[in-house]
Amino acid sequence: PVISPRTATLAGSTFEDFDFDAALKLKPDVVVLDELAHANLPGGVHAKRWQDAEALVKRGIGVLGAVNVQHIESAAPAAERIIGFPVREIVPTSFLKNVDQLVAVDVSPDQLQARLREGKIVRSEDIDRALAGPFRLAALTSMRELMLRLVDQFTVPQVAPERVSTVVALLTDRVDATAYLKRVASIASVFDLAVDIACEPGMSRENCEAAVAKSGGTNTAWPATDGSAPRLDTLSGALIAIPGGELARTLLSRGIDRDILVASGKAPAPQTAAATAAAPSHADNPLRRAYGRLTIYLGSAAGSGKTYAMLDRAHQLKDAGVDVVVGYVETHGRAETARKLEGLEVIPRKVTHAGGIRYEEMDREAILGRKPTVVLVDELAHTNAPGSAAPKRFQDVFAFQAAGINVLTTLNIQHLEGLGDSVTRLTGVTVRETLPDWILDMADDLILIDVSPEILRERLRAGFIYPSNRVEASLSNFFRTENLAALRELALRETVRTRTAEQKPSPVSALVLGVGPRVRDVKLILRGAKLRARFDADYTVVHIQEKGRVTPPEVLADLEAAADAVQARWVYASAADAAKSLVAMARERDALLAVEGARATPRWPRGPTFARRVLEAGAREMLVLQPPTPAA
Repeated sequence: PVISPRTATLAGSTFEDFDFDAALKLKPDVVVLDELAHANLPGGVHAKRWQDAEALVKRGIGVLGAVNVQHIESAAPAAERIIGFPVREIVPTSFLKNVDQLVAVDVSPDQLQARLREGKIVRSEDIDRALAGPFRLAALTSMRELMLRLVDQFTVPQVAPERVSTVVALLTDRVDATAYLKRVASIASVFDLAVDIACEPGMSRENCEAAVAKSGGTNTAWPATDGSAPRLDTLSGALIAIPGGELARTLLSRGIDRDILVASGKAPAPQTAAATAAAPSHADNPLRRAYGRLTIYLGSAAGSGKTYAMLDRAHQLKDAGVDVVVGYVETHGRAETARKLEGLEVIPRKVTHAGGIRYEEMDREAILGRKPTVVLVDELAHTNAPGSAAPKRFQDVFAFQAAGINVLTTLNIQHLEGLGDSVTRLTGVTVRETLPDWILDMADDLILIDVSPEILRERLRAGFIYPSNRVEASLSNFFRTENLAALRELALRETVRTRTAEQKPSPVSALVLGVGPRVRDVKLILRGAKLRARFDADYTVVHIQEKGRVTPPEVLADLEAAADAVQARWVYASAADAAKSLVAMARERDALLAVEGARATPRWPRGPTFARRVLEAGAREMLVLQPPTPAA
């Protein structure tokens, strides 16, 4: 049902407006209100439509509202500079803080311009003026970034995800607070982590508050102590940052239960491109013009609506006369997704057999032979069946682009290789199918399909995501509210990171990983590769054989093979002191040095942990990685 509008007369003309009193009389469960920034016409109960929404909620009526980012009080000044004219109608920031769910509706600038040219946004006589003004590409790109940052700012999980979305920086008065916290923040930004700052009890309150305010972080309590040393197990950060000195020596002498960054106030010279395993680039490449465009629909979890949005766009393109085919879409038994396939040409799947198993895969050769203008490819991170032309589906997508075919595809945030550690800490699940983080940078368009945790859980309960026999287990595991909130946060921040007009240089130009004479350090090398991907840094794996010790040849072979597999530089050397040798190599490369921490505090007379040895050998900055559990 539609609530009949009230009318008001202005300067002899009659206009329609929302009838607040009629809505109260109807007493619906939910009212849909567009343009919340709208100033109501004379005779309205409230001056602004957002006030109507606020009043309806107070009377027990739910509201679904819409507002453009330029009308939000905190964003309006920046928006005015971007679009070039004043914003008159404002929704206060306090209103946004009190909403139950805030969801970004992300659309690429190109698609917005296309809608504008089709006459779907303004009158035909105003199109050229809009394209030269607020709808110019640079303005739309900046406004999109402003919207994503605003949603990220106000999207606070109702249940804080444990050890996932923050770095806790321990601050003492024996360090240059500004330089130290700036360095911590630069590294935290690479991993999409917020910064919490814990000031040492002996530090003056004024100095602590000033340092926290200047850094833009959040103040948190100093951890409980065990004797004189802080107990890190009482902190909730994914990463603990500490300054060098006595505090670092004390903490690195013990077993650790998560990663520790010993941060310096002085950063190595930044580098924007890695010397090893760099992402392929198409910037300023004239050959790129012959390639198809890549559009990625990015979601926080299964059921967020990525495939539906992709199919919806396909129908829009088909209606506009574009040659569109479905290369591969997985409906997962969802009726609404299956209905969206109706009316679209679907390329039949290719059936293959390997190892006694039947596989149905996307038919790469058929799509290349058909050569449509646009092809839809679901589940970009998928691993192809044995014997396929390419091991991974994203490599098939590159083949389509090389043939001049535009690709629409979907991806969940947890499949990004560099986020694997965060996702595992968050969900307890190790994601097997991953792809390189630079995939997002390669996309011509990255569309965030934003959805709140509450809506995802409702969809799950309704059977729209998994079969009924999987619902309860999913609700209590991967689909816990705190998990979904943190995954959503990661998706928002990754979208902002890759769509920001001016990319920040990496805070780490090179990474040196020290490995021991252990086969299990193969996993450490793989973990280092994920770090390298996030830092976009040169990567060197080093094994130092100390005098008097012999590393088994088969172990050396495994370590070197692992380094080669991730395109890292492999260094094997002998030295009297492995710690001093590693520090020297890191200094030579101006690199962040990474080593594995201890599982437990060593007992006398075994001597100090290797991480402490490295620190005392003069490491200016180091990343001490959480060791695996004995069962790992």
